[in-house]
Amino acid sequence: MRSISSKSILIRLVEEEDAEFILSLRLSENLNTFLSKVDSDINGQRLWIRDYKKDEAESRQFYFIIERLDGVPCGTVRLYDFRNDSFSWGSWILNEDKTRYSAIESAFLVYKFGFDVLGFNKSHFEVMKGNDRVIAFHEKMGAVKLNEDATNIYFEIQKDQIEIERHKFQGKIL
Repeated sequence: MRSISSKSILIRLVEEEDAEFILSLRLSENLNTFLSKVDSDINGQRLWIRDYKKDEAESRQFYFIIERLDGVPCGTVRLYDFRNDSFSWGSWILNEDKTRYSAIESAFLVYKFGFDVLGFNKSHFEVMKGNDRVIAFHEKMGAVKLNEDATNIYFEIQKDQIEIERHKFQGKIL
């Protein structure tokens, strides 16, 4: 599996050549408010991808570039922290080149990969407090708040809930 697509985007596995694009997203002041800080060294980013590819080969995590169907990259997303029947996802960034429905489409592609390809039954993830748009997005999808601490709100969503949501959007944007 190299990529999976939706109506206007696809997600494909990150390659070392994506280092400059990833760094541009992570260093953008408009996009990195709720992300962990990174070094601006392009060689460091390439090395990180090289190391990540070992995890990918062992199915420990998967890092994707989100692209429009015309090949223009517009974001990233990562699946990681695989547990018995659950996976986490994050590093979800979309820039100004995204399509109108990139957020919802990329979320459904993440769930398709996590549930249908990897075989998990639920997803757990955290969102930094103050990231109100992303919190609202997940709540509208049916995510349940499990806990919170000073920094994050912790959520979980079941595969069955995603199927209900996918059915609502089928034929409209998916």
